Order: sequence, then structure tokens, then C-alpha cells
Amino acid sequence: MSNQRTHYVTTTDGVTIGGTVHGQGPPLVFLQGAVGDGDIDWNRVVAHLTGRFTCHLPSMRGRGLSGDHPDLGPGRRAEDILTYIGSMEQPTGLVGWSGGGNLALAVAAQSDAVNAVAPFEPGILSLMDEQEQAVAGAAMAHTGELAADGRLTAAVRAFFGWVFNDEEIAVAEDAGYFEAAGRYVTKLLNLLQQEMEYEGPTAADPAVLGAISAPVLVLLGSETKPLWTRSARYVADHVPNARMQEIPGVGHAAPLTHPEALAEALTEFFAPAQQLA
Repeated sequence: MSNQRTHYVTTTDGVTIGGTVHGQGPPLVFLQGAVGDGDIDWNRVVAHLTGRFTCHLPSMRGRGLSGDHPDLGPGRRAEDILTYIGSMEQPTGLVGWSGGGNLALAVAAQSDAVNAVAPFEPGILSLMDEQEQAVAGAAMAHTGELAADGRLTAAVRAFFGWVFNDEEIAVAEDAGYFEAAGRYVTKLLNLLQQEMEYEGPTAADPAVLGAISAPVLVLLGSETKPLWTRSARYVADHVPNARMQEIPGVGHAAPLTHPEALAEALTEFFAPAQQLA
């Protein structure tokens, strides 16, 4: 990646949110998933984008360059990103992976500073059927048990057991993703607990999705699990100016396994949007 910099903001409750910044051109802000941080989630993808865009990779509280704080609720995390993009000098595109896709949608519903949004497989967990709920619950319980034993890399691998397929698990492990994300397992478990307790508006609410005026491209892989396909269709059905695009041959781990294909889809979407901004 070329010309790496950093960008910091201070939130309304005094926490520093920091992100690495790569490349030159119109801005894109990349929002991490629940497990890693901005860099380990997105560095493979932005390596293919830095010639066209200025790519911001902020990390959520307690991760990467950001300061720590126990409040990891969805409303607080949205406010953090609103503060981050509010400090930028021009409108920006938002990209989010999985839970970061949900966050990108929630932020876009509240900000005129977002000119386009591309969530990759946002997860609407209320759409899970009973079998999916059981599998996810067992994986999360196992994650907690392994974390309590200090087996942090194994805990991350266990969490992704209900998210990735076997091939994706192998690629992520070979890439060192689970090991790199292991230091955040306690943060992950705290985040999941706060997600379950949260009662405010989320990207699963039709009213939130209906408030998004920016163009939205919902990206998904052709080989992903059914929940992510249902979630993508749900978002596309409820956002006024949204469409779906399927990337052939990839699953939920595309930022790790197929970064170039994902970067190509993002370039095709954001380059025209940025030219019109």
C-alpha cells in the first residue's frame, strides 16, 4: 500500500477513534466486522484500491489504533463513525463487512456526508431459522469456553465455524487471520453481549433502511451460506435506492479469500458515484 497515514478523531464521550489511511483519490471508509480490526479485515482489499481512492480503515473501540472503552453498543459505534466521517473534508463512501455492513447502513441513514454505501453480506440475525440459531449459539458458547481457557486463536476459529465454510476456515487460518484477531476475543464477547441487550434502532429496522437516501450496492458471494443471502435480499428490499450484486465463486470470507474480486466490484460501484459527488 502506498503513502500510509493515520487519522484520529475524539468522540463525544472522549474516546479516540483511529484509522490507517492509504492511497490517493476520493475517500472510502471501510468498517470492520465484529472480530478483527480495520487493518486485518481490509488490508488485502485496499491494496487493490489505493491507486483510485483514499481508503480509511478505522478500528472500533479497543482495537487497532483506537482507544478503549466498555461501551460497544450499536448506537455508540454508529456515533463513533459519524464523528469520524464528520471530520473529513468531503462526502465519503462507506464499505462494511458483515456486522460492519450493518453499521455502514445505520450510519448512512443518519448522515448526508455519505454519498454511497456498499455493505458486503450484512447480517440480519433476526432472519435465522431455528437450526441456524442453534449452530450459532453453540459456536458462540464454544468461543467463550476457549477464551476462558486462554486459547484465543482457537476461540476465533470456533466463532467463525458458523460463518465461514471449511475452505474459508482453512484460508483464513493459513493467512494468520485467527491468530491476529485472537487478542480481541474479549472485546468480541463484550460486543455480542451488548448487541443482544440493545433495544434501539438497528439496520434490521425497515424505518432505518428506508431513511437511506444514498445509493446502496449490497454485495454477496455466490457460495455464501443462506443467512447472508437472505440478509442481502432483505436490505435490498428495504432501501429505496439499492441493488444487489453477486460475486461469483466467493463466500462470506471474501475480504480474506478473494480481495481482488471484491475490490473490482467496489471500484465499479464507487468510481461513478464519486465522479457525481
